[in-house]
Amino acid sequence: MKLHTLKPAEGSTRSRKRIGRGSGSGMGGTSTRGHKGAQSRSGYSRKPGFEGGQMPLQRRVPKFGFKNPGKVTFKVLNLDDLQKLSEAYNTTTLDLNFFQGHGLISKKDKVKVLGRGEINAKVSVVAHGFSDTAKAQIEKAGGSTNLVS
Repeated sequence: MKLHTLKPAEGSTRSRKRIGRGSGSGMGGTSTRGHKGAQSRSGYSRKPGFEGGQMPLQRRVPKFGFKNPGKVTFKVLNLDDLQKLSEAYNTTTLDLNFFQGHGLISKKDKVKVLGRGEINAKVSVVAHGFSDTAKAQIEKAGGSTNLVS
């Protein structure tokens, strides 16, 4: 076998359609575009969502509700998560850089600590928000909570 003898498998390729090369080709005349109308002309492009003049779906479906542009969403970490992290990485400071470095949050995420589970480790936690139960349990275990502005 040599490079100049390589060929694609039989039947795996087909020659391209040569459109507009005379009536003998079977694809001359209108060049497979049909007769008249916008689609037969050059420069035609169908607009996104156009349904042939029928009322498009995005206009048929009613609008409702409200998207609040000022809504603040938090990534949630619970006390049992903090306990596992402090044991696994043997650390006493759990801040945003730590969470980001371990793939729990991305750079622009806001973090809120909630009170599911229990925490025994004496840790200093830095976050954007704490629930009352989470704050109480962290301080009961001897740790501290710091809010990020």
